[in-house]
Formats: sequence, structure tokens, C-alpha cells
Amino acid sequence: MNESETVMAQKIAQVALAFQTERTGHAPASVNVVLKEDTLVITLQDALSPAEKALSLSQAGAAKVQEFHRQLFLTSADALRKEIKRITGRDVRESTAEVEPATGTVVHAFTTGNVVQVFLLTKNSGSAIGVES
Repeated sequence: MNESETVMAQKIAQVALAFQTERTGHAPASVNVVLKEDTLVITLQDALSPAEKALSLSQAGAAKVQEFHRQLFLTSADALRKEIKRITGRDVRESTAEVEPATGTVVHAFTTGNVVQVFLLTKNSGSAIGVES
């Protein structure tokens, strides 16, 4: 990531933290952003509320939590897309969200027609730009 991408990634991390907190009332423990060429991936660590974590202990509950966060993302992604455009100067063509109920991790991916595969590693890995809440 070059210096310009690093600054943009830091700004996007701050915006993503604020959006998640506003939408859910629960701040994630941290936000990591990877911005490279045409792809932006935002990872919100420990983003589920205690009630969502408890619900996620069952398979049916985890499915409900996943669907809730997908719908929440669909209904609120427009505002986040606008902020991403303001920060990067580029439109977002595609976006998706995925929730891992077992860990409380929420991943938002914004792309311009690419296939994005996200692998969440154990602690102490990568060189993503992050913001702690």
C-alpha cells in the first residue's frame, strides 16, 4: 500500500467504525482495512453484540444473525459507499458483507468487478491498516 492508499485506508477505517457503531449500537473491537488497486476490504473484529453472540451459539441462531447483518448492510451500504467515494474519489460498483458468528467478525468487501476471497487468519498476521475502538 502506498502512502496515499494508507491515508485513505485509515480514513475508511474511521468511517467504518462510526457506521458500525451507529447502525448496531455496538462498536467493534477493531477495524482493519485493505485497499489495493480496485479492491477494498473492511474487517470489523468482534463486531457482534453480546446478545448476537449468545444467539449464534446455535446453528439456527447463527443463520439469523448472518441474515440480519446482510440485510443491515444492504439497507445502509449506500451511505458507506458515498463516504468511500468521498475519500477515494472512486465509485463502488459492487459490495457484499459476510458475518462469521463464531468469532463475531464482519467483513465488508467493495470491488469493481473482481472476485474477492477473504481469509481471516489467527492473531498477529498481516499488515492491514486498523483502528482500535
